[in-house]
Amino acid sequence: MKLALKIDVRTWRGTREGVPWLMDLLATYGARATFLFTLGPDHTGRALPGLFRRGAVSTARRQPIVSQLGFKTLFYGTLLPSPDIGAECADVMRSTRDAGFEVGIHAYDRVAWQRHAAGAGADWTLRQMQQACARFEEIFGEPARVHGASGWQMNRHAYRLTQRLGFSYCSDTRGRGPFIPVYKAEIVACPQLPTTVPTLDELLGLDGVTVDNVAERTLGLTRELPQLGHVYTLRAELGRRLAPALEKLLEGWRLQGYELVSLNQYMESLAFKDLPRHEIAAGEVPGRPGALALQGREFLAGV
Repeated sequence: MKLALKIDVRTWRGTREGVPWLMDLLATYGARATFLFTLGPDHTGRALPGLFRRGAVSTARRQPIVSQLGFKTLFYGTLLPSPDIGAECADVMRSTRDAGFEVGIHAYDRVAWQRHAAGAGADWTLRQMQQACARFEEIFGEPARVHGASGWQMNRHAYRLTQRLGFSYCSDTRGRGPFIPVYKAEIVACPQLPTTVPTLDELLGLDGVTVDNVAERTLGLTRELPQLGHVYTLRAELGRRLAPALEKLLEGWRLQGYELVSLNQYMESLAFKDLPRHEIAAGEVPGRPGALALQGREFLAGV
C-alpha cells in the first residue's frame, strides 16, 4: 500500500534550510517524496494581516508559526525586500532532484496565489502559472510534470491550464482518493491526487492536540489501509521544531504497512482509465480557515 508524501516549500528559509534537512530525514527512513517549490518572490510578510486576523489563527498557534517561519521571513515583502526564491535557491532545488526526489510547482508567488486565485480571472491565472512554469524550466532544464496549488486554491482557468501547460497529474485539492476533476460539468483530463489526511498544522489547531500527540493522532487516521492509499502534505517550514513528530510518522507508517513514495510513483500505481470522475466543490477543512478546493460527489452518480 502506497502513501505519497507531498512537501510544499513556501518560503526562502524553507527552501534553504528545511529542504536539505527533510531530504536527510527521508533518506534515513528510505522514503521518497515530491517537493513542490515556490519559484518567485517570498512575500510572506504580506500574508500576515490575514493570517493573524481575529479567528483565523488561535493565540496558541501564533508563536509556533513565528518559530516555523523565522523572524526575518515575517517581514519579507513589507519592511524587508522579498528574496527571489527561484533565483537564490536554484542550487538547493536542483540538489533535491539530483538526490532522486520528484520536484514540481507549488506557485510562482504563493502569497498572491493563495489570496487571489479562487476569484481570479483568466489573464491573471495564466500569467502566474506561466511564470512558474518558465522559472521551473529555467532551473531544471525541463517542464514540470506536477502542480500543487498553494492553499488548495484553484479556479476554472487554473484547472484548464493544468491540461494546456502539460502537467501529467496535480495535487491541488483535498479529498478521499485520486480522481478526474469535473468543474461545472467540464471534464479536465488531468488527474487530481488530493491530500487525504489532515496536515500537522491543521491537527495542532484542534482541541486536545499537541506537539507531543499529533503524530499518534495522525497515525490513528491512517491505521486502516484504503484500497488506493493516501496522499499526505508536509510543509518544509515545519522543520526541526516538529522533528520528533515527523520521525514518529515515518516509522509509524512503515509499521502500518505503507510504502512511502512520491506522487509520480503513486500515480504510476493507478490505472488512468479506471479513475472516477468527481465534481470540484468548495468547502472548509477543520483546523484551516477559509474555503478550499475539495473533491465533491461523483459526476453523474445515480443518473
